[in-house]
Amino acid sequence: MANISPFKLAYRILTWSTFAVLLITLVLAMRKSPAPNVPYDSAAAVRVEQKFAAADQAKAAGEPAQVELDRTELNSYLKDNLAIEGQAIPENGSSARESSGSGNATSSTDPAANIAGAEQPTVEQVQSSVKDVKVDMDGDLVRAYVIFDFHGKDLSLELDGHLSAEGGYLHFDPVAGKLGSLPLPQSTLDAAVERLMTSPENREKLRLPADISDIQIVNGQAVVTYR
Repeated sequence: MANISPFKLAYRILTWSTFAVLLITLVLAMRKSPAPNVPYDSAAAVRVEQKFAAADQAKAAGEPAQVELDRTELNSYLKDNLAIEGQAIPENGSSARESSGSGNATSSTDPAANIAGAEQPTVEQVQSSVKDVKVDMDGDLVRAYVIFDFHGKDLSLELDGHLSAEGGYLHFDPVAGKLGSLPLPQSTLDAAVERLMTSPENREKLRLPADISDIQIVNGQAVVTYR
């Protein structure tokens, strides 16, 4: 074997190592992580409507009101009311329609590009690229699993974090995330979520109804507290 200077040897090793890291990163990002096993139950979605109706009656009577949803109820309600790509909002989905915005955008966006620092999308643009959403809850954490379209390829994005209300707005504090099977750095998560939630185009769409004082995840359930 011909003699190779230490500089050239180090350069070759660095070049191939960088290529290998990039290849592994690409494979991990393109490989969807398994979705959480959350059952759908149409009766659970009906129960959610009944719980909200009971809360409205309690508020009208001047009594404290609170709605608690388990993961089956929450996911069933989202499936029936959340407008995502290829899925029309049912006629009884006015509540979700009001909270998620108009949903009229037809152009696809790339959440991965947003994470990488590209121009932040609006809520409608993100919604237009989403193909499936599942939400799990564990302790005080909410875990969102999203399938989105990226140039005709389905990719998965997982986000774990704390949900709350701050100053009348919905707030999400990420603690972990993965693009496909690729773990995302905490600094990247914080920056991406901050841009999405504080941009002028999105801020008002995250405003909570005036009669809701707080939203939290408590003991694996979503708890909505009314004023």
